Amino acid sequence: MSHSDFEALDAGAVAAVLGELAGQFSLAVVPECDSTNSRLMETPADDDGRIAVLAADRQTAGRGRRGRSWLSWPGAGLTFSLRWHFMPAPHMPAGLSLVVGLAVARTLEELGVEGVQLKWPNDVLIHGKKLAGILVELSSSRGRPPAAVIGIGLNLRLPADAQVESATGVTDLAACLAAPPGPNRLLGLLLGQLHHFLDLYAAAGFPALRAAWQQRNAFADLPVRIFGEAQELAGTCAGVDDDGALLLDTPEGRRRVLSGEVSLRLA
Repeated sequence: MSHSDFEALDAGAVAAVLGELAGQFSLAVVPECDSTNSRLMETPADDDGRIAVLAADRQTAGRGRRGRSWLSWPGAGLTFSLRWHFMPAPHMPAGLSLVVGLAVARTLEELGVEGVQLKWPNDVLIHGKKLAGILVELSSSRGRPPAAVIGIGLNLRLPADAQVESATGVTDLAACLAAPPGPNRLLGLLLGQLHHFLDLYAAAGFPALRAAWQQRNAFADLPVRIFGEAQELAGTCAGVDDDGALLLDTPEGRRRVLSGEVSLRLA
């Protein structure tokens, strides 16, 4: 796809999709940047109570979990980040990346995408193939409530020659829907669902959303391996706990695995 034949992001078009919710967001769009997460982490937060959002048609240095790169081509994907403030706590709010995954999954389901699954802790799959990834980073500044910068990358229409490394394989929205939405409509729909789920999460915590996540658990009751800890773990995926930790049934008993620097794969 060339630079001239894809729909560019437009803040006004996204606001039109959001409707009455548009006032809840401070939305900026740029043709290109290194990383929307990095830019938002570096940008001072406003005091107007709105959720800051930065979206880019293309990222040149997009980042995923565990130091991986998020590859980007013009018109091939939707990449954006938002800053969400939460009540002061000693740690990242429990299960936040899982809640964001739920918001993405619900958006896709309402568009008619079938086979939406969630891979703990931060991937959205379609019939076992990765469609979207999530990166959550803590941001804090003196005198302001702590915040999480939430980055989302979603494949819209990957180039035929794209080489993307993934343990699950990859897919794009064009392969899931006969008439996929453009990036502006999709971004508006995603922001609307994120607003809903983050509000619910702030009021009731992850336990209120745990069952919804479990229903979409890509690896439910399947044998899996955990890489990245001091010792590799193997067992059966038993879902997640009330704090978003992965539950793994092993020969030695049930183990809890926190998201940290680990990778979950089918055995």
